[in-house]
Amino acid sequence: MKKTVAVLALSTQIFFAQNITQKLDEATKNLMNSSGAIATNLSFYVADENGNQIYDYQGNKGLSTASTQKIFTAAAALETLGKNYTYKTTSGYSGNISGGQLNGNLFISSNGDPTLGSWRYDSYKPENFRKKLIDAVKSSGITKISGDLVIDDSYFDHQTIPGGWPWDDLGNYYGAGVWGINWKENQFDINISGTDFKSFSYPLEGVKWLNDLKTGGSSDQSLIFTAPHSEVALINGTLPAGKTVTVSGATPNPPLQLGTEVKQWLKESGIEVSGKVITNSQLEIEGKQTLTVPKNNIILTYQSPTLDKIVYWFLRKSINLYGETLIKTLGKEKKDNPGFKSGVAYLKEFWKGKGINGNMINFADGSGLSPQNYVSAKAEVQALLYAQKQPWFDVYYDGFPTQDNGMKMKSGTMRDTKSFAGYHTAKNGKKYVFSIIINNYQGGGSAELQKILNVLK
Repeated sequence: MKKTVAVLALSTQIFFAQNITQKLDEATKNLMNSSGAIATNLSFYVADENGNQIYDYQGNKGLSTASTQKIFTAAAALETLGKNYTYKTTSGYSGNISGGQLNGNLFISSNGDPTLGSWRYDSYKPENFRKKLIDAVKSSGITKISGDLVIDDSYFDHQTIPGGWPWDDLGNYYGAGVWGINWKENQFDINISGTDFKSFSYPLEGVKWLNDLKTGGSSDQSLIFTAPHSEVALINGTLPAGKTVTVSGATPNPPLQLGTEVKQWLKESGIEVSGKVITNSQLEIEGKQTLTVPKNNIILTYQSPTLDKIVYWFLRKSINLYGETLIKTLGKEKKDNPGFKSGVAYLKEFWKGKGINGNMINFADGSGLSPQNYVSAKAEVQALLYAQKQPWFDVYYDGFPTQDNGMKMKSGTMRDTKSFAGYHTAKNGKKYVFSIIINNYQGGGSAELQKILNVLK
């Protein structure tokens, strides 16, 4: 009797799996036979929670992923660095303090904390860092600084943008680069009415604007163009007439921006700085010796939120800056080389070590913004399955957003690219792990892909 029941249960499971596979195949082929898919590539792979294949449509094909690339970076960072890893920003001084006067320089240094000054975390907002820094300066007995305010941005190398990022992206908030000192997620906002600048979230230090904006349409179709260290920014495209729109850009020189603001904080607190704001990058440009704070004169060590909280926002809001900072951090920690190529090489080595075919993970960055990333849907599912078995999985899973169709999955969107990767429990309790990537579809792609994934419900 028991044997009969077991056979019936197995037969039911096989029938159900076949039914789901047939429905997925029908929905997938309907999309690929549509007029908008005449030049389209699709990679789609579904497994159950144990890794058994449910459906495979060109699952090995490497395609441009957009932001589902982040699932690889987040998991590797959690395992390599640990969920309690923190970044540190320090302040200290050179010289000596006599009668309240610092006869030397005041320093701020960091190991690339991407959350410094971020608005996303309680207890870590810009005003919190300001208060702790000013309190530390006052507690050390400093009332006047005879030297400079030195921003030591030398922890990473000088390349702030991964190779392969489109020029159209660099000046916009999602194309912000990675520096040894990051500030307010290296983002600024402009309130623009029609084509007129009304206000900035904070004054950009040393930046002049070329404005080619025009009015038209009903949505923000503007683009900002800046480059690292640039003193000129261009904005063009269209904005709706008759209303004020907030446009967000990438700060051209975050270390200098922070230094300028800190000098103003000191002044407002009654602490005079006789010298100027200088970054180590600027000293190198001028052919001068870089400066570092003596280790015995540290007055403040400011820790970031823990990595689990950083990964949450990295996945939930798809913050490219976080992904590229993690890539540089992995390169620095594991290869003693903070270059993007070093970090990306480590990321590929990490996943090859977990059994993923190296030909299916052609990484170019840590965030997915580069169109030079080519990853297969099967590789994404393999990464998700690996993560599911790890002690840090709850932290990882929590970061996945719930999309419009009610499924918990990371999305990716870029010109001619749409992707989803994640986990879903069907109404009957069956658990699925999936990835679907579409390139060069003539249409948004989001609704079409979600329609296919709804079969799993």
